[in-house]
Amino acid sequence: MGALRADDRAPGLFVGARVDVAADASLGAHVVLHDRVTIGPGCAVQDAAVLGLQPARLPGADGTHDWGAVVLEAGSAVCAHAVVYAGVHVGAGAIVGDQSLLREGAEVGRDTVVGRGSTLSRGVRVGDRVRIQTNVWLAAGTSVEDDAFLGPGVTATGDEPRGATLGRACRVGGGAVIVGAVDVGEEAFVAAGAVVEADVPARTVVMGSPARVVREVGAEELLERWR
Repeated sequence: MGALRADDRAPGLFVGARVDVAADASLGAHVVLHDRVTIGPGCAVQDAAVLGLQPARLPGADGTHDWGAVVLEAGSAVCAHAVVYAGVHVGAGAIVGDQSLLREGAEVGRDTVVGRGSTLSRGVRVGDRVRIQTNVWLAAGTSVEDDAFLGPGVTATGDEPRGATLGRACRVGGGAVIVGAVDVGEEAFVAAGAVVEADVPARTVVMGSPARVVREVGAEELLERWR
């Protein structure tokens, strides 16, 4: 991790090497931009956010992996007290909420919202127009496809190389737990509080612990109907 230096573009701002901030981007107070951070046009980085942090290593662990640069595409926002690790890519128009944690190599798609206090673990992939509400936790290797919705307190457990896959336009209710490398099909609905231990077929509704199919998603409930 390179040395940081004070920068007068914002109160209490510290930056590392190879930091590129667009002229019309806004920076709050006490922001820290570590080495290799690119902030695009119209972006906002709010108070006390930290970007480009390198992961700590246990004694004897391999610390040679290069996660690459942090990139915020045009019009995206990283809100107050969020921490964004090295190698994270945030798509145009996306919002990373207050106190969120994006671990190394995570990707957030265009116009996606990551709610307050949510965690995207190492290498999580989130598509476009996804809505992730407050205090969601996604394990390393989780993939969330376009237009999905994750209610508050959803947890996806598991680990790399493959976590859960949450399909296009699926909806996962608050407090649901997705266990391991299961697939939740496109346009499926997982009821609040369900514990999902097996694949969920596309366009079905599941509930309970363990979650079971109770019916199909009606044609009038499909997101694609409104497109």
